[in-house]
Amino acid sequence: MSTPHNSAVEGQIAKTVLMPGDPLRAKYIAENFLENVTQFNTVRNMFGYTGTFQGKQISVMGSGMGMPSIGIYSYELYKFYDVENIIRIGSAGAYTKDLNLYDVVLADAAWSESTFAKTQGDYEDDLTYPSKELNERILEIAKEIKMPVTLGTIHSSDVFYRENFAVFNDIRDNHGCVAVEMESFALFHNANVLNKKAACLLTISDNLVTHEETSADERQNAFTNMMEIALRIAE
Repeated sequence: MSTPHNSAVEGQIAKTVLMPGDPLRAKYIAENFLENVTQFNTVRNMFGYTGTFQGKQISVMGSGMGMPSIGIYSYELYKFYDVENIIRIGSAGAYTKDLNLYDVVLADAAWSESTFAKTQGDYEDDLTYPSKELNERILEIAKEIKMPVTLGTIHSSDVFYRENFAVFNDIRDNHGCVAVEMESFALFHNANVLNKKAACLLTISDNLVTHEETSADERQNAFTNMMEIALRIAE
């Protein structure tokens, strides 16, 4: 079985998939954290791999940037490959000075102005939610390995380059968003529509208040705290 966007056949993808936006980050995780790795997808260079971590099977696959892209890949994984859990592991921009570079954030909701959920499934709300069960497990793992995690609402934006830059202050103050990324609103919606589970772990790559930021190489390779928490979700 394959789809227009994924060449994997039945049985090649684990029940739990870690999903960074960058396919090169998926490659990095496969090469540096997993054993017995096989590559299941190269279509459009959206690399996907399955291997084992501490003896348990897990997959990792890029999602691309933005809700339309993760919307396609996550839907196909859930619907056609019988994936049960997708954990987005991505970068985010902090909306508050209380978050420092490399801090890890676990989303307890995603707020968005996007019409993705309305268009896909007539969902009218501007908040979508992750799996409570997955979030609880992630917090347990973080506590076990003594890794600090901030729980909060995130902003899933359709726009990376926004003309009215200062609007993030209103989004933070009016909707309680602690950070911004571009995918989780759609991922959570797909999981809820298909009765699956999703979560989102983010590493702070820049801060819109203090103007601190990381490099592209650091975003690809250095987010190991987030990766190690997510990898332990493997069943």
